[in-house]
Amino acid sequence: MGSQVSAKTNDKEQQLKKASKMAMVRALLPIVGLVVIFLLFNVLTDFRMMGNLSLAFSQVYVTMIAAMGVFFIMTMGGLDFSQGSILGIASIVVCILSKHGIAIAILGGIASGAIIGAINGFFYVYRKIKSFIVTICTMFLFRGFIKYMTTNAPVSGSATLINYDSTGFKVACTVVVLVIGFIAFRYTKFGTYLKAIGAGEKAAMFSGIRTDRMKFLMYVLAGALTGFAAFINVIKVGSVTSSGGNQLETQILIALVLGGMPISGGAKVRFENIVVGSLLYIVLNSGLTMMGFSTQMMQLIQGVVFLIFVAVFADRESLTVIK
Repeated sequence: MGSQVSAKTNDKEQQLKKASKMAMVRALLPIVGLVVIFLLFNVLTDFRMMGNLSLAFSQVYVTMIAAMGVFFIMTMGGLDFSQGSILGIASIVVCILSKHGIAIAILGGIASGAIIGAINGFFYVYRKIKSFIVTICTMFLFRGFIKYMTTNAPVSGSATLINYDSTGFKVACTVVVLVIGFIAFRYTKFGTYLKAIGAGEKAAMFSGIRTDRMKFLMYVLAGALTGFAAFINVIKVGSVTSSGGNQLETQILIALVLGGMPISGGAKVRFENIVVGSLLYIVLNSGLTMMGFSTQMMQLIQGVVFLIFVAVFADRESLTVIK
């Protein structure tokens, strides 16, 4: 009898050790992947990437800020495919309002993003429609508005917008947003509640978490963050075309998965997924571009890498239908 108990104990210890090793591998793989891919592309491009580092990373700020909102949503087990359309609409609002003041333009962009996020949250939370269905619908709806608003010509903003297009300013804005998000997610009940909802919504509800309110507010927050990212997006050229925000939702999803984000959300997510994943996506995309690959070949390679990372980081024990 004692030998059986001892054998079971040893089996449990081995399983825990194996799980701990796998968790460590999953945590380190995106960072190792980032370093390896960065070095590989530098070698393959005769270190041109190192020379054009600021140009390569000029695209990362918008992706990283917008990805934080989607990260919160995915932590709860949801999805959001409307981020590109939100960025496009908010960019138009920023351009129009910039003629009345930069502060008003920033607030207008945040407000417009939050309103679209509230629409997503309302239909998802209170009308009980799956998150991916709601956000795909709003993606097409607001993409139509963007094309209508930019049919005759791009929507131009104030000439003063370009004055803010400096690396230092964009880095500072991105760092401030990420630090606030990191502190809230890691050191407050906010992050605990999100993980609890992702791990098991019913259990979270019974533990006293107001799950519906939390889910609704996360969509509003995600929209607001993308609305702020729209300001960073607009200051590069000072105008918006019909392609504004195109494919942003795909870039965010790929970036988060490359950073080790489990599609199912829950307790295994880490805030570092946002930073590492965004950098990994930009390095991969910039490297393939510098090597002269066609758009079709780049999409093929990105798709293969994306599938590999999904297979590695999917939490099969808790994976259910996306909420």
